[in-house]
This record gives sequence, C-alpha cells and structure tokens, in this order.
Amino acid sequence: MKTLIMAVTLAASSQSIAETPALDLNIETLSVSGISSGGYMAGQFHIAHSDWVSGIGIIAGGPYYCARNSIMTALGQCVNKQDDAIDLAELKTTVNEWQKQGLISSVDNIQGDKVWILHGTEDKKVLAEVTDQLVEQYQHWAGAENVRYVNNKPFAHHFPTEKTGTACDVSEIPFIASCGYNAASEMMQHIAATPEQQATSKGRLFTVDQQELGGDDASGLADSAYLYAPAPCLQGESCQVHVSFHGCNQNIEAVGDDYARLTGLNEWADFHNTVVLYPQTKKSTLMPLNPQACWDWWGYTDENYANQQGKQIKAVTNMIRNLAGE
Repeated sequence: MKTLIMAVTLAASSQSIAETPALDLNIETLSVSGISSGGYMAGQFHIAHSDWVSGIGIIAGGPYYCARNSIMTALGQCVNKQDDAIDLAELKTTVNEWQKQGLISSVDNIQGDKVWILHGTEDKKVLAEVTDQLVEQYQHWAGAENVRYVNNKPFAHHFPTEKTGTACDVSEIPFIASCGYNAASEMMQHIAATPEQQATSKGRLFTVDQQELGGDDASGLADSAYLYAPAPCLQGESCQVHVSFHGCNQNIEAVGDDYARLTGLNEWADFHNTVVLYPQTKKSTLMPLNPQACWDWWGYTDENYANQQGKQIKAVTNMIRNLAGE
C-alpha cells in the first residue's frame, strides 16, 4: 500500500519542500495514544474501532464517553472536579446501545488489548479519581493483566520525558516536561512492542495536508498535520502505524511542531519501524466553541463525536487509509 504526498519536510537541521517517498504501511492493526483531551480522543478512537486498534496509551484522561455529550458534565465530572461521581453503569448502557446500532465495534474485541495509562501525582488538571475510573473501564474490557497503570510518579499535567521540556512540577506550554522518565518508551514497549531494529539514521518529520488526507470530515481540523517516518520506512520497508493525539493548547497553532518532535515517540519509532501520525486540531471562538483547540470529547462537533460517525474519528480514519494508499 503506497502513496505519494506533497509535503513540507522538516529535517532535524533544515527545512525543504519535498515529495514524501512512497510508504508501505501495514494498517491491519494500529496503536494509538494521547494526552488530556487527546487521551480522551485516543480512547474514543479505540472504542469506535476496537476491531482495528490493538494497543492504547493514555496520559491524564478519563473514562470513555465521560462527558455524555455535555460540556457541563465534562467540566463537572471529568476534569478537575467531581460534583457527582461518574456513573460507569450509565456509560456501559450507552456502549451497549451503540454496539447494537453498529456505531462502535464490539467491545469484545478489546479483550487482550494492551493498555497503558499514566496519571501524575502532581496533576491538578485531571483528578486521579477520573483516571482511576478509566482504568476500571479498561480492566473490565481488556482484562486486568493487560492494563498497566502508572500513578505513583510526581508529574504535573504534561507528557513526561527523559530530559526534554519544562520543569517536571509545572504544567505549561508546550506541556512536555523533563522528568527523568521516558513515558513514550515505557508506553510503546507495552502497547506496541515490535522487534527492535538497528537505527542507522534518524527519520524525518513531514507536514502533510490534513484537509486532503482527511476529506470533508476534516473541515473542522487544522489545515496541516505532522507525520514522522523512520529511515527504513522511507527506504521502502513495510512499517506499522501509531497515531498520537495532542492535548488542548498543544496543537500546531500553539506549539508548532514541538509535540510532534519532543515527546520521545519518534526516537522509539526509529528503532521499531513505526510511522507516527500527529493529527492537529484548531481553535475556534465561534461555533463550534473550542478556544483551546481541544479534541472533541464532549460533543462540540455533534452527538456522534465518540463513535464511528464522529467527524474527527472519521477524518483520522480517512488520513490513515489515504496514507496507506487505500
């Protein structure tokens, strides 16, 4: 499966306009991850396409369909306060109904999937209780033995790295912090373990046309997205695909390519022949109201935001399939 895409190539030391070489992508199974609103989005994509996604990593997220199509519920239960406890039984009822309607794949597919979840003890943006309930959901669906929960590290609300980013005890742009902990590697080794290759050179980060790749469903997203391709993938080897969803205020307008360069995912990808797609949101101060460029996890696009008919889920699906030349 190969495709040619016009792109702006961002190499480590220079920028040039180039045509992306043909990519042979194996998309029979995928892995996904995300932080904060991107964590919610990763979960939505996984549940919507549980017959396709086999591994997921979530940093500072909450249970699937937590907001129940309501910004008030999102703010009152699913972030940094809980006016009322999250009713997992109610969420399960929605999941069962959507399965019957064919809006999501059967959650039976999740059994055996590898799940990695992180919540920092100094995270003031998302309550530990919220993430605890995400863990409970996944333990039920995937099996407790397949869920790894890291909740004993003194991290604030950010993507922790070995030595890149802000101080570990603060949560500020670009929400990537130097914590002496390689979250990207820890996560990927659990959810998408593939034989390690000898990486003789680094890959490249490309800026791709998100509107062209995503189609009409991408109209509410940014014009561009990022794609990281390891050197062997650029040389014609068949490669896996991982999709990483940024958090609020972490999109291309806010941080440029920082999220696509600095988390450590690309370094892992270099050794595991994995192409990483970084789709991008955009902020909006009118309808839909999304001033922080969050992924839709409460319903600002429409009521189907968390299932296969969700515009953002369809757009990312289109991107993956078009990149693979389907």
